[in-house]
Amino acid sequence: MKIYSLAVILAPPSGPSANLCSASDLSSFSFYQKGSVGEFMSFFTKTVAERTPQGARQSVQENNYTAHVYNRGGAEQLAGVIITDHEYPVRPAFSLLTKLLDDFTAKVPQSSFSNPSAISFPDINTYLQKYQDPRHADNIMRVQQELDETKIVLHKTIESVLQRGEKLDNLVERSTALSAQSKMFYKTAKKQNSCCTVM
Repeated sequence: MKIYSLAVILAPPSGPSANLCSASDLSSFSFYQKGSVGEFMSFFTKTVAERTPQGARQSVQENNYTAHVYNRGGAEQLAGVIITDHEYPVRPAFSLLTKLLDDFTAKVPQSSFSNPSAISFPDINTYLQKYQDPRHADNIMRVQQELDETKIVLHKTIESVLQRGEKLDNLVERSTALSAQSKMFYKTAKKQNSCCTVM
């Protein structure tokens, strides 16, 4: 699971879109591929943002990539785009986009949208790194993982109790056998001692 690109796009209902802020992680590509892949990611981001109606969410697959788009619309006319591999889950991707757009609108004034080069939003790089693991983006997924881990611990505990129970059963069987042997020993010892009575 990997996030390749994360972007906040100004997407008016009519007219071209503008990239306000973006971050990408192209470390999995070779030096010679990074330029081409980066251009493709920018083009893909802009295209899907322009073609997603306001107030809509959609996922678009192209080759080895999936672009998840949330065009929030409204007064800000913002869209969030995340490009991932096919393995990245959908729900955490849209949770991340909602969080990204909320944070962006809270920290960046709308008046600066007209000059994208002046926008400073370093949090997008933090989001890109932090949410490579989708469990950080989605509370439900994190709770599910904790439940799975708890279930594994419980299974191990039950197995150890059963093993302990089996060992106890073996001890009880041995003690029963031991009791029978000790009774035999007592009887044999009593017979042996009876013939050697001192007067």
